[in-house]
Amino acid sequence: MLKGKDILNTAQFSLQELNLIINTAANFEKRVKSGEVIRNMEGQVVASLFFEPSTRTRLSFETAINRLGARVITMANAASSSVSKGETLADTIRTIDGYVDVIIMRHPMKGSAKIAADNATHPVINGGDGAGQHPTQALLDLYTIRKEKEVLDGHTITFLGDLKNGRTVHSLGYFMALCKNKMIFVSPKSLKMPVEITAELRSLGAEIEETEDVEKALSVSDIVYVTRVQRERFENPEDYEKVKGVYIINREMINRAKKGITILHPLPRVDEISTDVDDYEGAAYFRQAHNGLYVRMALLTLITGRA
Repeated sequence: MLKGKDILNTAQFSLQELNLIINTAANFEKRVKSGEVIRNMEGQVVASLFFEPSTRTRLSFETAINRLGARVITMANAASSSVSKGETLADTIRTIDGYVDVIIMRHPMKGSAKIAADNATHPVINGGDGAGQHPTQALLDLYTIRKEKEVLDGHTITFLGDLKNGRTVHSLGYFMALCKNKMIFVSPKSLKMPVEITAELRSLGAEIEETEDVEKALSVSDIVYVTRVQRERFENPEDYEKVKGVYIINREMINRAKKGITILHPLPRVDEISTDVDDYEGAAYFRQAHNGLYVRMALLTLITGRA
């Protein structure tokens, strides 16, 4: 079903494909935790190209590659590549495509993943393209919601923070619409969800509410998806200073929220979730990060026909 496909954005997936990925991830989680030595991708080579800093995405992908018995070649920053000499992204991809079976790429430019896919003969996985999309994060978010809440539909989810630049919320919004969940967007006016994304989600039948009242949103939400205000997306440092720390989730706030609320965050965290929330039972953000390993194992094997 997914063999040979690029993974570029969330809109490309059907519910049938999402269920396949989730079930495959669950199987790999069981196998890894049992201590099994897994060799599904033995003999394969995967390129891990990160033109932008990353901890969880890069390391979970590279761990997935190793867990599957494949080999990885890595580029951890643009300065270590011929891009620093003026080589185009298209030429870089055409070259690396001749060495590997899969390309994983993070790049600061929106639309860069599509450029990579257009210039590669092997599958390309978008590990984040600027303020565009981050489909594998949304897939692990979906997997986490299924594990934490047992079902994917019928929830009210609040997206909180930098919704303008947050590629994780841009990606997950589509899945939440597909799964018939109500969405509440909470942000400062300057960081609202882009109008084109909100319009697209509503065209899919999504029920959406936009507000700046975080307490009201949390009182009716089953899930809150917190994002940091991304300093690196601001051209003017003064604009960042105006909005940083505008919403901070602390234990007192969670105690007033809807009982049983689940807290998600794509990480890294700066100050938008206080550490006094970490021991709350519904604080799932580190479990969420760990789930990335199994989802990325599933994706790698499905697109190479090795699942």
